[in-house]
Amino acid sequence: MVQKYRLYRKVEEQSTEFHEAFQNSLSLSEIYKVCDNFPYSPLAGIFRRGYMELMMRVEAVNGHGPAAEEAQREAVLRGLPALQRTLQKAAMAEMLSLERSLNWLGTTGAVTPFIGLFGTVIGIIDAFRGLGEGGPTTIQAVAPGISEALVATAAGLFAAVPAVIGYNHFIARLRQFGAEMDDFAAEFMNLVERSFG
Repeated sequence: MVQKYRLYRKVEEQSTEFHEAFQNSLSLSEIYKVCDNFPYSPLAGIFRRGYMELMMRVEAVNGHGPAAEEAQREAVLRGLPALQRTLQKAAMAEMLSLERSLNWLGTTGAVTPFIGLFGTVIGIIDAFRGLGEGGPTTIQAVAPGISEALVATAAGLFAAVPAVIGYNHFIARLRQFGAEMDDFAAEFMNLVERSFG
C-alpha cells in the first residue's frame, strides 16, 4: 500500500507538471523533447506514442515546399482515426501499468477474513473435541480454546480492513487517472486537428 501510495503521488505530480508544459509549449517537438523528464506521467507516455504516430505520417511524405506541406497535412488528416486508436492503446497500456499488482491488495482484502474464519472454526472444533474427550463441561474449560480460536478472525480482519480501504482508495485514483488520460487524448487530437486542419 505504501509503494502504491508513493507511486500514485509521483504520477499525479508529474502528470500535472507535464500537462502544464504541454499547454505552455509552442510546438509538439518541444514537448516531445521533455517527455523523458516525466517518467511517471501516463500523459507523457500517451503523448510520446501519439507524437511518434503523427511523425510517421508526416515523414512518409517526401519533398519540400508548399506541395509537400499540403501532402503532409492531408496525410495527417487521413490518419486521424489511426492516431486516435494509437492514443487509446497508449492509454490502456498506461492504465495496465498503473494497475499492476493492485489485484493482490484486493485479493488480500477479500480472502483474509475467510482465512481467519477458517482458523477460528478449526480452533473451536479443537476446543469442543477436548470437551468431548471427558473432563469438566464448564465455560472455564471451553473459554480459553475459543478465545485462542478468535485470534485468527481478529488477525484476518486486521489484514483485511486496511487492504479493502487501500484498494478502494487506489481504484478511485485510477478512475481519476483514466479520466485525465481520456481528456488529454482528446486535447491532443484537438491540437493536431487545429494544427493540420
